[in-house]
Amino acid sequence: MTLDLVIVLVYALGLVLIGWYSLRRARSREDYLVAGRRLGPVMYAATLSTVVLGGASTVGTVRLGYVYGLSGLWFCTLLGLGILVISLFLSRRLVRLNLVTVIELLQRRYNPTARLSGAVIMIAYALMVAVASIVACGTILHGLFGLPFWGGVLLGGGIVVLYSVIGGMWSITLTDILQFFIMTVGMMFLLAPMSIQHAGGWDAMRHLLPASHFSLTALGLPMMLGFTLNYFLGILIGQDIWQRVFTARSVNVARFAGTAAAVYCVLYGVCGALIGMAAKVLLPPLADPNTAFASVVQATLPNGIRGLVVAAALAAMMSTASATLMAAATTFAEDVLPRMGGRSTLRTDRLSTLAMGVLALGCSLALNDVFRPLTIAYDLLVGSLLVPIVGAIYWQRGTTTAAITSMVVSAGVTIFFLIKDGLDANSPIFFGLGSSLLVFCSVSMLGGRHASSRC
Repeated sequence: MTLDLVIVLVYALGLVLIGWYSLRRARSREDYLVAGRRLGPVMYAATLSTVVLGGASTVGTVRLGYVYGLSGLWFCTLLGLGILVISLFLSRRLVRLNLVTVIELLQRRYNPTARLSGAVIMIAYALMVAVASIVACGTILHGLFGLPFWGGVLLGGGIVVLYSVIGGMWSITLTDILQFFIMTVGMMFLLAPMSIQHAGGWDAMRHLLPASHFSLTALGLPMMLGFTLNYFLGILIGQDIWQRVFTARSVNVARFAGTAAAVYCVLYGVCGALIGMAAKVLLPPLADPNTAFASVVQATLPNGIRGLVVAAALAAMMSTASATLMAAATTFAEDVLPRMGGRSTLRTDRLSTLAMGVLALGCSLALNDVFRPLTIAYDLLVGSLLVPIVGAIYWQRGTTTAAITSMVVSAGVTIFFLIKDGLDANSPIFFGLGSSLLVFCSVSMLGGRHASSRC
């Protein structure tokens, strides 16, 4: 175990050093926020893959594979399909809009009040996703190395905050390259084949697991529908995803390298589901299926290799945490701070990142749960912002009043059903998205001044 911990600590030190090296590259706000808009295909594909695949994609997909079998791959597959749609159908317009934030689009089409309303929701979304990933870091470090949960959160989350503040998007991009390599080796080339081998191979798994574990529909329609509404649609409008698209140096890079990232997400989901299935064979029934990842790592991997795989899991979680932390900070600095009378500078960008990082660490210590903040994040994002943003791009009859009203009403409806029916229910996203569409269309059709068409 000592060797494993040393490997993880060396990896963490490497991230900090990369962040420090990136300080020289982040000399302007455009460098700090969107990596100078000059990423090539390899860097772009790697960084887009790592922002999508976080703690839920790693620990969560293994859990789904353990409980449901091969159909657990749909979580990552739907994320990949979202990336594919952005890459093939939206990236050309996004790159040419020359934006920094998603919410900036709302001011171009509607007005500053719409921008502020959307910014509050986007910051809440980004922070909750960051919290989910930081909590996942703390859980892994606690389960495998015996660190207290708060210590794991402060160690894993603190490193993310540190290198994000220092180098901004350049720091995150360069660390993502390392994280992409470690994720690929650790999950696809080490844990997946070794866990299947320990389970007796594919033939033994076919014999020992129930037939439902080899069905692609075992998740059931309600869960599939919830995943589609939350994660596939959420990927289409998330600030963390759009901010990566803005880093591409050309439309072709965004389209073709983005498509490669989408394929990688699907392959990652297949590996996660297979690892979960192997865990089902190898391990006694687990009281908490969320521990399947840590348990199968303990059961199948030798010292040293175990440390590399843990680093791979942490890489997935840290990459998502840093991306969403930067998304929250960018939205605050670009969309909220100027409305408060402040002036956006490179210094305020760094201070915003630090403030959001401290807030995310505090929430992580208080919530102590991986999936609850993630559910809240995507319910609010899709339920409140999808319709006004899509309307801003594609429906010229949409009005400013309709956009603002739909955001306020749908956010209230989503929160109401989150409290009433709980975080496992699909009702928050159903009623939130439905009320947003109804209010936006009806208020727009009633008339009033149409919004600008500058986007």
